[in-house]
Amino acid sequence: MFSYIYLASQSPRRQELLKQMGVQFEMLVAAPGEDTETLEMPLANEKAHDYVQRVTLAKGAIALARLQKSGKPWAPILCADTTVSLPNTPGGEILGKPNDAADATRILEMLSGKVHEVLTAVVLMIDPETKPLCLVQVSEVEFAHLTPEQIANYIQSGEPFGKAGAYGIQGLGGTFIPSIKGSYSGIMGLPIYEVSQLFHFAKVARI
Repeated sequence: MFSYIYLASQSPRRQELLKQMGVQFEMLVAAPGEDTETLEMPLANEKAHDYVQRVTLAKGAIALARLQKSGKPWAPILCADTTVSLPNTPGGEILGKPNDAADATRILEMLSGKVHEVLTAVVLMIDPETKPLCLVQVSEVEFAHLTPEQIANYIQSGEPFGKAGAYGIQGLGGTFIPSIKGSYSGIMGLPIYEVSQLFHFAKVARI
């Protein structure tokens, strides 16, 4: 039984969700000089499901090397990544974090009045030799029709930045969403039902 895990993510939402689950964790963040942003660049014609799984597995491999280099005692490593997708839409297969206000406007205009997918991949490394456990949880999210004024005001709030799809369901962005089909916590960045099953299999303790 493992009394804690390493979390290889700086997302405050994932930290909050792990605390809600009663899982003890220690941060395993990128060291200075590590280039994790390059990993998030989509490949040509890459589908969202393949993309988010590839990126999360790559982040897991980097986190494993980081832990081994640190000399810290072993505990399972949890990595996760989330992307937003408008499948079969030109320019909408993978909607990542906006680069600036103009990019956030473009993304929100694409999502307005449509149903999109939110895909969160989770990787749990039980030990250095075992193949990582990996899953991709997919939710469908309905967006209301947004006026230019709503989009401008939302971008002014600052919430769209640093979030895939340029919105956060747990904040002001939640006021744009009439319905979802899937996992609310998965849309936030960590599907707690599915992750709890991984923890049970890996014998991770919960308080």
